[in-house]
Amino acid sequence: MEKGLHVLQYDKIRVEGVEDLKALKPDLMITCAFGQILSQEIIDIAKIGVFNIHASLLPKYRGASPINEAILRGEKETGVTIMRTDIGIDTGDIIYKTSTEIKEQETAGELSERLSVIGANAIEKVVLDLLDGKVEYVKQPENDFPYTRIIKKEDAKIDFNEKAEDVANKVRAYNPAPVAYATLNGEPFKIYKAKVSDKTGDVGKVLENEKKLIIGCKDKSVEFLVVQKCGGKPMNAVDFLRGNRLELGKEFK
Repeated sequence: MEKGLHVLQYDKIRVEGVEDLKALKPDLMITCAFGQILSQEIIDIAKIGVFNIHASLLPKYRGASPINEAILRGEKETGVTIMRTDIGIDTGDIIYKTSTEIKEQETAGELSERLSVIGANAIEKVVLDLLDGKVEYVKQPENDFPYTRIIKKEDAKIDFNEKAEDVANKVRAYNPAPVAYATLNGEPFKIYKAKVSDKTGDVGKVLENEKKLIIGCKDKSVEFLVVQKCGGKPMNAVDFLRGNRLELGKEFK
């Protein structure tokens, strides 16, 4: 709206938006992170078709949370796929893919920002190719690849019985939202940044509490780097420890 563009917004586009879209008589339509499923009636409106910018290397990580899931699973690479929308969920023919490395400490928020730029550059190229008739459509394999789902707050609860790498990945995957958390003294304790430590000890218990805050996991341990106690603000773990003494052996749940 700031740019003077005509903006339409719908709670249920399949119910409210069909006639508006038909009136626009579009040559093509583009979707990106659009949280509603299009009906076949809407898909058929655009002459050239509807095309989606998806933040994974399809067919892996279809669905609602591909960026978070790639980090959760410890992937080293992801990317952007441009596909022609069909009646399925991220199952349409692929017309463009580009990959990028997932950096070691990169959070979902940081990766999302990078992929948004990659996706914007990709769709600009693809639209020109579509208008020139220069694209090739590649069918996705029919294998039953699992779908990513809408993230819930409880998904971000840390289980220290998991491997340290999995815990650190969870912290990255749920930053900036909903934010990974554990329970300390019966209250939620959020963790914004963490990394794997080689220190070993009891699962869920404080193993180091001086210049580092390290908690035991199934195999190694995790060092919390940026934390937030209930009612507090996010802060560096070193600063947190200066004002909040945690005894060795104190348990996170």
